[in-house]
Amino acid sequence: MEEARAVLQRLQRIELLDRERADPRTVLAELRELVREAEAWVRVEGDDRAQAAVDRCKEAMADEIVHV
Repeated sequence: MEEARAVLQRLQRIELLDRERADPRTVLAELRELVREAEAWVRVEGDDRAQAAVDRCKEAMADEIVHV
């Protein structure tokens, strides 16, 4: 249950950053942490479908998205 709470809190932070029009690199760092927290949640409570979703997120985040 703690893993789910961490994911929800991270989503709230990301939403706030989005509303504040935060630097994309800051949002990207939060998204990467979200994926890590989602992985922990999947290990505890997930199923194959949840694992596949996390894997797709990891693949999408594998490349550098923000170029400075």
